[in-house]
Amino acid sequence: MGKMIGHHALIRFVEDVFVSMGCPPAQAQTGARALVSADLRGIDSHGVARLSGYIRLWEAKRVNAIPDIAIVHETPSTAVVDGDAGLGLVVAPYAMDIAIEKASKVGTGWVSVSNSNHFGIAGFHAMRALEQDMVGIVMTNASALVAPTFSKERMLGTNPICVAVPSGDEPPFIADMATTTAANGKLEMLQRKQLEAPEGWIQDKDGNAIKDAHALKNGGALLPLGGNREQGSHKGYALGSIVDIFSAVLSGANFGPWVPPFPAYVPMPENQPGKGIGHFFGAMRIDAFRKSEDFKRDMDLWIRRFRNAAPISPDQPVLVPGDPERMTEKERMANGIPLLDVVWEDLLTIAEKFNIKF
Repeated sequence: MGKMIGHHALIRFVEDVFVSMGCPPAQAQTGARALVSADLRGIDSHGVARLSGYIRLWEAKRVNAIPDIAIVHETPSTAVVDGDAGLGLVVAPYAMDIAIEKASKVGTGWVSVSNSNHFGIAGFHAMRALEQDMVGIVMTNASALVAPTFSKERMLGTNPICVAVPSGDEPPFIADMATTTAANGKLEMLQRKQLEAPEGWIQDKDGNAIKDAHALKNGGALLPLGGNREQGSHKGYALGSIVDIFSAVLSGANFGPWVPPFPAYVPMPENQPGKGIGHFFGAMRIDAFRKSEDFKRDMDLWIRRFRNAAPISPDQPVLVPGDPERMTEKERMANGIPLLDVVWEDLLTIAEKFNIKF
């Protein structure tokens, strides 16, 4: 591991970069907080390691720094939002806030988004609902790197799902996961560290299991959650498909193999049926179902019981979804965020490019 940096300083730096790209200050601040939340929560693959990728998309005119984000269709409980090719880090909070506002009025709110870009970690957006005593549900599709079960062709993205559930005295339940065995960002981190990928992560161009972390560059594909048919990859394939349909077929974004790639140098797919990347957001008011205090009491009981489940080994207690990220966030807020040397050098290059102090 390379250098350590405080999260406030890192947020300020990213904010300055986004402002230098032309983003309005308020949007730059929101986008910076969304991006650095990944580093704080230990999802290093989706944090500032991707900042240069966003910049390249902006330089390629695939990201609009001053988007006119707008609702293009709505009902009392639903909406479709056009992100106007803005940073997903900015479009997503805007859309999630609409879902929360609708839920506050009618109990639940559901928003599907088209014409957006990569939005960082889903957890940042789902957790916005917790502050309002609501359950947050977030999905996004992504560029095709994943082969369906029995296929050697890339058809789906890593397509994450996040569900954030409020509790009382206990920390909230936050399940934030890709629908693949591993997110592409984790593969990128292995490449930076020059390590092999674990078995069940990827296959080569002919569909054979492989451990080469660079396999995607040679026509290989990521595998759905489960890895292979015997271990349930058809379930991961189905989950990724659901995310794709909710995020894009429902909104008019691109889906399947037509989703725009994150690397700016990769050519855009031909004959795209929609606009940009798609997201899906849901907010559900607890008291639309039962009294909030009763739900939180039972949620606390649920969390405590699962956390006290008999462990296989006394050295590894049972965790509740969200525990590892919460512990990492607490530690990194106190002691700083560790950055790989290659990421640190990347940020120095960005600072020089925009003449920003880092």
